[in-house]
Amino acid sequence: MDKPVSGGAAPARQQQLLRVAQQLAAAAAAADWPALATVNTLLTATLPALAAQGPWTPAERAALAVLRQQHAAALQQVNAASTALGKQMQQMNTNKEGWLAYAFDNELAGTP
Repeated sequence: MDKPVSGGAAPARQQQLLRVAQQLAAAAAAADWPALATVNTLLTATLPALAAQGPWTPAERAALAVLRQQHAAALQQVNAASTALGKQMQQMNTNKEGWLAYAFDNELAGTP
């Protein structure tokens, strides 16, 4: 007897959700921002397609919860990296005048 189509789809959806969650976690752990953006774009396309396949099973809802948690953790890491970069850029901007003076002084010292 053939299995119902939806019976085979449920484990596939759960695995797909968990796979995307793992990809998010790996990209965030590596601070690989281009990979994280790619996974986020994949997520944006994948979730509606998966949801259109029918109601979520309890196992799929659990996988969705894992995915939400990984997404939130990745977002938190992106925000922290963005804040750190902003501080570094602010510090560079604050010291810009001194760097320009130093470069100018070195340029003058190197000219005949």
